Amino acid sequence: MPTHELYAKDPGDPRWQVPASGAARFSWEYDDGRDRLLALYQKGKDKQWDGQKRIDWDLEVDPYDPLGTPDESMTLYGTPHWAKMTDRDKGELRKHYASWQFSQFLHGEQGAMVCAARIVESVPDLDAKFYSATQTMDEARHAEIYARFLQEKIGMLYPINDNLRSLLGDTLRDSRWDMPYLGMQVLIEGLALAAFGMIRDTTDKPLPKQILAYVMQDEARHVAFGRMALRDYYTQLSDAELREREEFVIEGCYLMRDRLRGVEVLENFGIPKAEAEEYSEQSEFLRLFRQLLFSRIVPCVKDIGLWGERLQRAYVDMGVFGMGDSNLDLLMAQDEEVAERLDAERFAAEERERVAEVAEMIEEGEDS
Repeated sequence: MPTHELYAKDPGDPRWQVPASGAARFSWEYDDGRDRLLALYQKGKDKQWDGQKRIDWDLEVDPYDPLGTPDESMTLYGTPHWAKMTDRDKGELRKHYASWQFSQFLHGEQGAMVCAARIVESVPDLDAKFYSATQTMDEARHAEIYARFLQEKIGMLYPINDNLRSLLGDTLRDSRWDMPYLGMQVLIEGLALAAFGMIRDTTDKPLPKQILAYVMQDEARHVAFGRMALRDYYTQLSDAELREREEFVIEGCYLMRDRLRGVEVLENFGIPKAEAEEYSEQSEFLRLFRQLLFSRIVPCVKDIGLWGERLQRAYVDMGVFGMGDSNLDLLMAQDEEVAERLDAERFAAEERERVAEVAEMIEEGEDS
């Protein structure tokens, strides 16, 4: 079935064209490179994987409860609308929310793929071009996986959220070569990592847990890449140039904070937009969720050297300033460990099943 037919709301024009600007840069220096970045490039090559094979797509998914979402985390929980809903209605709401969340992940991954390709084109250093090429492949794999999950397991998609679309457009239209790093690697990828992690650590459903754990293993490298490249470059910029980038970060963070409301879902259930926005703003769960989403962004922004007074005030206003002291390296190491542990547990279980099958065959042979 064509994807267009699975959208819960009309996505509009099937193509979105963003006018490109900026120069394509070539480097004739093939021997020189930063050791840390070349090591990350090697890791990017070593860690390539096939989403068709590594993920167990035979696992069943209940489209009306794909993530094991508790009632308390639903925006309508405790409202008059919730009291009137049947169990079937609540299942339909869970389906729409999961579809909306994973659709934004999918559209964001396509944006990351385009941004990574733009970095290959525009970044001046060959070592960064090398790594960005591996990231482009990673993002293609992630988009493929999320698309398959939505199409085959949930059977529904949502269009790209307006605020995510706005930030992607701003990132891609900017002619400065560092902006795809800043917009994608730091803001969009950082926010996505936090959202992925929250679902990965709370869902009791094995298929989405696998998908998120393995995608996050790749994303840990991508954020490390952005930090390395921007930290080196931003030490060379003037105060005025740094302020311009801080303004971009502030605007992007407000857009991302306001993006994560799921108002589109509630509108599909007949709730007026203004009322849906009020419910989303009043939800204690969503308020906490929005704050935790900045757990990867704030320490990364501080680490790369964007920590001016106005940016700090914005983070105080958002209630996330204290996250600047988070240990980002530890968080990324944990992301890799979770994926490796999940692999080990799965392979151990498969080996036990194989041994049991062999033992059963031997026993049947002896009986005969």
